[in-house]
Amino acid sequence: MTKTSPALYVVPTPIGNLDDITQRAIDVLRSVDWIAAEDTRHSMPLLKRIGATARTFPLHSHNEEGATSRLVDCLSRGESVALVSDAGTPAVSDPGSLLVARARQAGFRVIPLPGPCAAVTAFSASGLGCTRFLFYGFLPPRAKAREDVLRSLLECPYTLIFYEAPHRVLETVDAMAAIFGPGRGLVLARELTKLFETIHSCPLGDASAWLCGDENRLRGEFVLLLSGWTRTANASESGRVLRLLLDEGLSVKQAAKLASAITGEGKKTLYERALAFRESENFS
Repeated sequence: MTKTSPALYVVPTPIGNLDDITQRAIDVLRSVDWIAAEDTRHSMPLLKRIGATARTFPLHSHNEEGATSRLVDCLSRGESVALVSDAGTPAVSDPGSLLVARARQAGFRVIPLPGPCAAVTAFSASGLGCTRFLFYGFLPPRAKAREDVLRSLLECPYTLIFYEAPHRVLETVDAMAAIFGPGRGLVLARELTKLFETIHSCPLGDASAWLCGDENRLRGEFVLLLSGWTRTANASESGRVLRLLLDEGLSVKQAAKLASAITGEGKKTLYERALAFRESENFS
């Protein structure tokens, strides 16, 4: 096997199906001096399968600073390093971006290989009909911080793509439904490329019930894809919320203020719409 040139190679690995690894990735992993892995124990079965015998070094969120310094030293000695994560493309919602930045700053070549990425894989099969997307990755685990992020994305016109862990997915879809409204389109993709791969489309308000409909649906890592904001969709949701609040006896001012907090639409616009509802439907 020809030895690779001294450089940092960013090497995507399969997100499930091991046959998805590329020949180029195999060749690089077989020929580098070091393999920096998020979890060396997790990566070892794949490395053994392809016959990669390089020395491995752990690089994860808890040791990233120290590991990065050690690996840059390896590059300084003329050695080659491959960066891999547990699955998918390194440094995309996974450790590795610090190593990439430090290697570039030190003047070493950083060579990215194309390959598996759960976000792009899910987007290609979502059918959401948008050519643009915004990839966020993992939302904050704490409720308040998560809600703040979601509110900041309320009027993004592009498909929104999130990663989520199985133990938080219910909380996340419920928070999304409360902020974006139950009518927004959602695609839940889980266990991509694996035996029990599931890609399910539904209105955001139905997601929680679908997940709870079968305990197996709460297993595995998730990609959540949310349809982008449109003025028509937002106006429809705001109107629905306004009508509900007015039906509950709230004043026009109260209903507009609360509907604005729920939907993110401007209070002035909602106040005018609420007045129109009162007049057209003879609310007292």
